[in-house]
Amino acid sequence: MVKMNWNQKWQFTKDSVAVSEGSSVLAKGSWEELDLPHTWNGEDGQDGGNDYYRGTCYYVKSLKASEFPEGDEIYIEFEGANSSADLYVNGQAAAHHDGGYSTWRANITGLLKEDNEIVVAVDNAPNDHVYPQMADFTFYGGLYRNVNLIGVKKARFDLDYYGGPGIAVTPKVEGADAKVRVDAYLTGISGTEKVTFSIWDGDQVIAETIVPASEASAEMEIVGVHLWNGRKDPHLYTMKAVLAESGAELDSREVRFGCRTYEIDPERGFILNGAEYPLHGVSRHQDRPKKGNAISRADHEEDIALIMELGATTIRLAHYQHDQYFYDLCDENGLVIWAEIPYISRHMPTGRENTISQMKELITQNYNHPCIVVWGLS
Repeated sequence: MVKMNWNQKWQFTKDSVAVSEGSSVLAKGSWEELDLPHTWNGEDGQDGGNDYYRGTCYYVKSLKASEFPEGDEIYIEFEGANSSADLYVNGQAAAHHDGGYSTWRANITGLLKEDNEIVVAVDNAPNDHVYPQMADFTFYGGLYRNVNLIGVKKARFDLDYYGGPGIAVTPKVEGADAKVRVDAYLTGISGTEKVTFSIWDGDQVIAETIVPASEASAEMEIVGVHLWNGRKDPHLYTMKAVLAESGAELDSREVRFGCRTYEIDPERGFILNGAEYPLHGVSRHQDRPKKGNAISRADHEEDIALIMELGATTIRLAHYQHDQYFYDLCDENGLVIWAEIPYISRHMPTGRENTISQMKELITQNYNHPCIVVWGLS
């Protein structure tokens, strides 16, 4: 997999434009050039008037064949588009996504030409089927996280299942050791490929196995496991998975994970690795003054630093899926996390499907993070 950031030099408009094959949307409306991440509610969503703009806005960017990442097939990946989005390639509909806080991808290979116009219509207008619609926070519209281009071979780790990484690691602590189950999700394989799984502790391989790609799962062991133990010692391992045929690498994945046990007891509270571990913490939103939720890595890092300075041991990540980078920071700093989706304030009878898809995305995309101990609805 070849992944390249595609944040620079988008054109943006709030004007209503028609997307159709054979003509450029740039011929209509008034456009401004900007870099992502971006929200159109950075100021009007914070002025207290509760009258911020909610509607459809358009982002457009050209893509030449010479700019494609190397691979047999090309995907575009959105790490956050709030709250619904329609993707068009050369005027043709390529994908639709409901839910403003999760990663989603689209395989655009079949729609690409030598010169291409990529249009994303992002909509945060009120509706009756995408959560949230009522809450005490702003539903900032925009492409407010990274957009990436991905090139992959036909045989690869799956990119299409709920925006996940294509690999799931399930550790189970048993005494002084840990059993580690790893499952890879593959697509396009012929059956002759093999997958090599390896567990790394820092720069050292401590376990390795090779399995047929048709099975793509393995049970491995860490002898004398080093536990992920909250702020005291947030130790992380790395699982690497390589898909290969006749010794030639086709695709690879690398995810971090931690080994820990926990209980939630009504009398003793939260118990981490067999010891009582008091939880003191905060609820965190992802917005900043004048930026809304179009924040930088430095902003995420400053939030973590402030939370750590408070002495917190836990965070409720309200009210939605947060940036993958923030979960990474929580893993590294040993913070215990409640992760949730925005099923909040008002039940919508027509929103059940969206509730389920947002929860599937939350769990699939964040399954490997040891910091998360609760999946929450609200």
